[in-house]
Amino acid sequence: MEYPVLTPEEAKLPYAKYFNQPLAPIPQEKLDIWQGEAAPAESALPFADRAKFQKSDVPGLENGFTIAPDGTGFVANTTFMPGVTAEMFDWWFGWHSVGPDLRYKLWDHDDHYYARAHDPEYVLNPDVPVSQKTWGMNHQILENIGLGGPEDLLLCFRRPSEIGYDESLLGTDDCQAMVCAYGLGGAPAVMTHLARKAEGGILFCSRFWMGYGPDENGNLVKLLPDGVSVPENFPRALYGHNIKEYSNLAAILPSIYAEEKDNW
Repeated sequence: MEYPVLTPEEAKLPYAKYFNQPLAPIPQEKLDIWQGEAAPAESALPFADRAKFQKSDVPGLENGFTIAPDGTGFVANTTFMPGVTAEMFDWWFGWHSVGPDLRYKLWDHDDHYYARAHDPEYVLNPDVPVSQKTWGMNHQILENIGLGGPEDLLLCFRRPSEIGYDESLLGTDDCQAMVCAYGLGGAPAVMTHLARKAEGGILFCSRFWMGYGPDENGNLVKLLPDGVSVPENFPRALYGHNIKEYSNLAAILPSIYAEEKDNW
């Protein structure tokens, strides 16, 4: 398998240094979860209860993966990011989707090839608040989450209310910022990342519901047929990919933001 590489033009960019440095280490307790047994099925936060994710007392897994009782996959990851703010969180998801592909590669130089917003003019429009740079944007992504090589993915970002969340809670300590999307392809899923206030930084909290996506009317439903289960290696691989990329993002985001925040 060929790993992501820099183009000659990318190699000249000031933030190429983040691609060239070693990835941040993953905490051993997360590696143990990844390599251990799946969590109990009942520890999955039901998709119907996803709005509970906006409060700090969210039930279910904080770190791990499982197959939910309905056969869908569930992944949870919580990463403390020292020195990171909600503004940085929002900025990152807009910034890495426009400009050189290097912006996505440096997040995880083993597994990320590109992430390209379908309407970069919207993302680059200074009148669009940073917190809304992903709203309505589709990102064409090429990455390897550990299931046999790089795969194409269309990630459709939507405003939180379109995914079933309460936008009046945005900006609270429990839900300082959030990005929401559903992925289309052979393994549909709904994804939510949330920034939660923490001493000295944020908790970057993620939840994935594998097997859910939009029906023909745009309603988010279980697409997995009844009686069928997602293979366990799918949520396991996604958890492993998550702990790798977000451990690295925690290490590099404050300095990248300080250097590049005005360079869209």
